[in-house]
Amino acid sequence: MKRLDFTLNLCNFVKFPMLFILVALFSGSVLAKGSIQELTSPDNSIKVRIELADKIYYSISANNFLLTEKSYLELQLKDQTLGENPRLSTKKYSSINEQIDREVPLRNAVVDNHCNVLLLKFKGNYSVEFRAYNDGVAYRFITNLGDKDIEVLDEEVHLQFPSTFDAILSPTGSFKTSYEISYIESNTADAKGLDKSTLPILIDSKQHHKILFSEADLFDYPCLFMKGVDGNAMNSTFPKYPLEFGEDGDRSLKIIKEANYIAKTAGSRNFPWRVFMISSDDKQIFENEMVFKLSRPNELGNTDWIKPGQVSWEWWHDARLYGVDFKSGYNLESYKYYIDFAADFGIPYIIMDEGWAKSTRDPYTPNPTIDLFELIKYGQSKNVKIVLWLTWLTVENNIDLFKTFSEWGIAGVKIDFMDRSDQWMVNYYERIAREAAKYKLFVDYHGAFKPAGMERALPNILSYEGIVGMEQNIGGGRATTKNNAFIPFIRNAVGPADFTPGAMNSVHPEDYKSTRTNPVSIGTRAYQLALYVVLESGIQMLADNPFYYYREKECTDFITSVPVVWDETKVLEAKVGEYFVVAKRFKSKWFIGAITNEEGRTIEIDFDFLDDGKNYIITSFQDGLNAGVQAMDYKKVTENIKSGETLKIDLARDGGWAAVIE
Repeated sequence: MKRLDFTLNLCNFVKFPMLFILVALFSGSVLAKGSIQELTSPDNSIKVRIELADKIYYSISANNFLLTEKSYLELQLKDQTLGENPRLSTKKYSSINEQIDREVPLRNAVVDNHCNVLLLKFKGNYSVEFRAYNDGVAYRFITNLGDKDIEVLDEEVHLQFPSTFDAILSPTGSFKTSYEISYIESNTADAKGLDKSTLPILIDSKQHHKILFSEADLFDYPCLFMKGVDGNAMNSTFPKYPLEFGEDGDRSLKIIKEANYIAKTAGSRNFPWRVFMISSDDKQIFENEMVFKLSRPNELGNTDWIKPGQVSWEWWHDARLYGVDFKSGYNLESYKYYIDFAADFGIPYIIMDEGWAKSTRDPYTPNPTIDLFELIKYGQSKNVKIVLWLTWLTVENNIDLFKTFSEWGIAGVKIDFMDRSDQWMVNYYERIAREAAKYKLFVDYHGAFKPAGMERALPNILSYEGIVGMEQNIGGGRATTKNNAFIPFIRNAVGPADFTPGAMNSVHPEDYKSTRTNPVSIGTRAYQLALYVVLESGIQMLADNPFYYYREKECTDFITSVPVVWDETKVLEAKVGEYFVVAKRFKSKWFIGAITNEEGRTIEIDFDFLDDGKNYIITSFQDGLNAGVQAMDYKKVTENIKSGETLKIDLARDGGWAAVIE
C-alpha cells in the first residue's frame, strides 16, 4: 500500500479520532506488530507464513505439509539487533519471471528463474526479503544504514522443525576445516549434541518432502555453519573475524587473535541468502538451481576466454610413471609425457601440482629438473595448456604472479589449503578470482568451502574441492560408493565439485589396499566412467597414470569424449544415498551416468527425453558379469534405441553404468 503523508493538528485529532486510527491502521507506514504475512510459490505448492512478534518468525509448508514451524531470524549488530521486536513499515509483493543464459553452463545452458517475492521493510532501516519458488524458499537481510561500516556480532538462523526429521550432516569440530568430511546420517533430535556442521545439510521429513539447506550470494561475510540444539532445532554458528595471524608452516597461517564480531562490512548491503531447496521426489534435488538463481550475475564482462575442460593430473599417483624410457618424477621428461598423453586424447590441460616448484613459497622458480618455459612452448605446439598448483599463502604473498603467469602462457591456477571460511577468507576467494580474471586465468579452489554463488558472479572459478574426493583413497579409503551416493544430492547439488575421478584400478571395499605408487578407487570400472557424467565440475581431472589410460584406451576414449559443460540436464532416477541416474545433453549428444552404493540393483531407464521419430545408437559401458567380485570387469555394448523405449540396466554392488547416445 502506498504510504500516505498527512499532517493533523491537535484540534483535528480530537475532532476526528477514528479517522486518525483508520489511517494509522491502513497506512503502509504503521503496520501492527503481530501481523501475519504470507507468500506462495507461483504454482501455489509452497507457502511461507511470516509472523511478526518479538521476533520475525516464519513457517514453510509444501503441499500443505509443514516443514519448518516458527523458525526465526535476527541480525545482531554492535548497537542494535535487526529482527528483534520488529516494527513493519511497508510490504511489497512482486514476481520474477526470466530466463538466464549461463556463461559457463555446468548444468543447463538456460535457467528458468520464476518466483514470487515479498519485501518487508522495517523501522530501523532494514528489510527482509523472502522469495518463494516452485522448488524452494529463500530469505535475506537487507540493510540501509548509511555509508559507514557496521560490525555484525552474530546472525541468528534458527531452524525449528515440527517433529523429528532425518538429517544428513557433515560434522566438524573446528572452523578450520577443508570441508572434506564424510556424511553422517542422524536426525534433528539426536543432532542436539552436534557442535557444528558445514553446509549443505539435507533434511528428510520422512513424508515425501526433503529440504537441502544452504546459502547463496556469499560475499564479504563468513560461511554459515549449523549446530544442534534441543527441541528438533538447529542454530547458526559462524567463525569470528581474524585480527592477528602467526606462522603455521609453508601453506597457512595460524589465527592468534579474533574479533568479537563475525563480519565488518558495509552498512548498506544485501546479506547472503538462506536457502531451502524443497523436493517431493529425490530426482528434483540435483535439478534445483536456486543457489545459482539467487546469486549476483556475472561481473567479469566478456567470458569467451574462460574454457572449462578436462585435465591430466600427476599428483594422485605421484608422477610415478612406468613403461617409459626415462626416469619418472616431477621433471621435464615426465611433464612432456603428460602433455603428449593429453594431446593424444584431446585433453586441453595438464596440472603441475605440488613438486613443480623449487619451493612452495616461491611461485617463480621451478624445480631445477624442470624447464617450465620449454614445457609451455612444447604444450603450445600440442594445443595443451598448463595449470599450476599453489598454496593460498604463496598467492597472497605474491599477488603479482597472475600478471607474470599470464605473460608466461599459463591457463589457470589450482589454489590449495585455505581450510577456513571466515569473512577474511571468503573475501580472499573473491579478491583472488578477480585478480586472476584481470589476466584471463581460471581458478580451481582446493582445501575449499562449498560453492555459494561466487562462481556465478566470477565464472572463472571453475570448481571447488570441499568434498571427500578420490585423493582420500590414496590412503584411508574414505571415498566409498556409500559416501559418494550422497554427493549428487548434497555437495554437488549446490555447485561444481572437484572430485578428481578416473582410476583405472578399481576394487571393492574388502579388497582395498592403496599405496602412493599404486592408488586404487573403490567401485567398479563402469562406476569410474559414470562419474564423468554424474559429477559436475568446470575442470574435470584424469587422475590416474597415463600408462593405464593407454592400456585401457577403450575406456579412455569414452572418458575424454564426455563434456564438462552442458545444454540440458535431466535426472532420470534417484534415491538419496542409494543410486543416481542422470542424462546430460551437449549439442546433439546425450550422455548417461548411473551409480549405486554398496548394493547391486536393476534400474529401468525411460528414454522419453529423446526426440520422437528419430533412431539413436547407444553405446554403453556396463558392469561385467563378474563385476560384483572383480571390480574391473566391464563390457561395452552398442544397440539401437528410440524415444519412449525403456532399458533395464544392471548395476553390480559399488557399480555403475555409462553411455553415450547419438
